[in-house]
Amino acid sequence: MNNKIKLAVAGSVLALSTAANAGIVIPAGDWTLDVNGNVNAFANWVDADSTKGSGVTAAEGGLAAAKDTLGEGNSQGINTGLLPSWLGFTGTTRQNDVDVSFTISFQPNASDNTAPYHGDSKTPLNRQAFVTFGDKSWGTVKLGKDLGIFAGQAILNDMTLLGVGAGATGRSGGATTLGGIGTGYIYPAWKGQISYTTPNMNGFSASIGIMNPNNIPDGVTTSTARTISSINQDRFGIEGQVMYEFTGDVSGKVWASGASYDVTRVIGGAEDSYTASAYDVGAAVSSGNLGLTAYWYDGDGAGTTLFGNLGVDGSGNKRDSDGGYIQATYVIPTGTKLGLAYGESNLDKATAADTAIVDKNERWTIGAYHPLTKHLNLVAEYNQVKSEAHNNDENENDSFSLGAILFF
Repeated sequence: MNNKIKLAVAGSVLALSTAANAGIVIPAGDWTLDVNGNVNAFANWVDADSTKGSGVTAAEGGLAAAKDTLGEGNSQGINTGLLPSWLGFTGTTRQNDVDVSFTISFQPNASDNTAPYHGDSKTPLNRQAFVTFGDKSWGTVKLGKDLGIFAGQAILNDMTLLGVGAGATGRSGGATTLGGIGTGYIYPAWKGQISYTTPNMNGFSASIGIMNPNNIPDGVTTSTARTISSINQDRFGIEGQVMYEFTGDVSGKVWASGASYDVTRVIGGAEDSYTASAYDVGAAVSSGNLGLTAYWYDGDGAGTTLFGNLGVDGSGNKRDSDGGYIQATYVIPTGTKLGLAYGESNLDKATAADTAIVDKNERWTIGAYHPLTKHLNLVAEYNQVKSEAHNNDENENDSFSLGAILFF
């Protein structure tokens, strides 16, 4: 199983050795090919309610589902969860005292409502295409497309990675849900990058990389989709992380990461430039059957949910943001892991008049994750998501999800 999928499984709610096994390993001359991935699908029941005012629309940054135009708030659908279905190919070899590998993967959907509505029109995601080379004595270099460094540990340790979390849709067509994205952390995204990771030094490691600059949505709230504003970039994005891992009766890791991007957009025919930056700290520890995770981030012009989304207002004034999540899991004698999590993401106003945007997205999750077989896990989740705007409008939705995820 490729490194990112291993991390996802090992860092997620199950954290069971049976779920982190390698995929289908094929010797091929000087190479070893690992064919790996997962298939998952969930039935979702969603109940949406506008609790105050007219509700918070998605265009304003709110993540809680709203009633439809007829006032209907109940819906059902079958969709993929936070982790998309996955098929990955990783080849590894050692040549001239250098470890070399490549990874290519693609991610199909569980549902599709694009025209002509026959369920076969949507293009799959392609999240990985990278090569690495290095040695345990001096570290590893990565070139290509993979998960971003900043906030990467936040998503990899989110228990809803094997489930649904926020963003469950009661209608066919959603590729993936949000999990804790936007309700506890900013999405790390999948980015073209050149990065370097040090060797493990008695538990310590560090990573640094230059990234393809994100296409960042404009900060202006309108009835139509916001325009992409990163028309020019003065430099690559920069992301980095330091981490310490430890073992013993209490095992786990602590980490801190950061990101900085220059953004240039056009306002009234003139260029406007600013720097969007963020940093975070987190810890994930376990002792016996108990696991605890705590995470917090702070951003300047970084916005909410997606990096840079609503990071500035229409005049270029930056908005501050912060948030985090706490999570506890416990394995009962049946092998089922029970989990409880709370997360929130906050977005400050740029000016006193900046009231139409979301103020806070918050989420409660209760989950049960049961290993039915060595590779197949049954999942049940309840999620409550609430979105509050600075003008006091609110949306709230409750969702219940049942499904399964199979790793190979």
